[in-house]
Amino acid sequence: MRKLIVAGNWKMNGTRQLAADMVHALKETSLPTDVSVVVFPPSILVGSFVDCSGCKTGIQNINSEPSGAYTGELSASMVKEAGCSYVLVGHSERRSLFGEQDDLVAAKVKAAVGNGLMPVLCVGETLEQREAGDYLAVIKSQVVLGLSRLSIAELEKVTLAYEPVWAIGTGRTATPEQAQNVHASVREVLAEEYSRKVADEMSILYGGSVNAKSAGALFAQPDIDGGLVGGASLKVNEFLTICSAAADNV
Repeated sequence: MRKLIVAGNWKMNGTRQLAADMVHALKETSLPTDVSVVVFPPSILVGSFVDCSGCKTGIQNINSEPSGAYTGELSASMVKEAGCSYVLVGHSERRSLFGEQDDLVAAKVKAAVGNGLMPVLCVGETLEQREAGDYLAVIKSQVVLGLSRLSIAELEKVTLAYEPVWAIGTGRTATPEQAQNVHASVREVLAEEYSRKVADEMSILYGGSVNAKSAGALFAQPDIDGGLVGGASLKVNEFLTICSAAADNV
């Protein structure tokens, strides 16, 4: 059975006080064992979460190289040593703002898995691609290329996150039916490229302005296995409500 995951991506936001408040709240929250909570704070705040019994800790980015003269970068082994379990890879903001292409995304996925991290591979279309009608081909390409360096056995370490770029930070959310359609299509891509077992066992999250109001209906869809939450993950009570929505759909 696939695990439901609620992941909070803080992006370049947050304070030590917010981190302390979130850790306290998560420690006091009882969720089913089939629901995992992951927080991706800015790297400078990772230390606040690594000993939190109520969540796993993730990093928002890694370098694909094991070491070297890459000022400001973090390697997968460093992140693992710091106590992180997860890493975001291929987020649309990394692709658009920092020019990350699918080959670099694939290298980061491989580096993550090779160092014992669980990558959350983000895929999704722009508004132009959706309106042009070729968005499923775009998403399929991102999935296949992003996973291209992994063996079948390594795929079990990966979580996918579908994030329509037009719904990130805009307040617009894909309808549950729109999101389900893409998630089901992604699962079929996994079945065609790898196996039905891989498709059935890989968690696929929805990301794109997930909030307390939209979470329940999204998580109730058969192929949506939780959410990658942006702005709402910076609000302690709202994030806990979203986590509860996942628990209600176990």
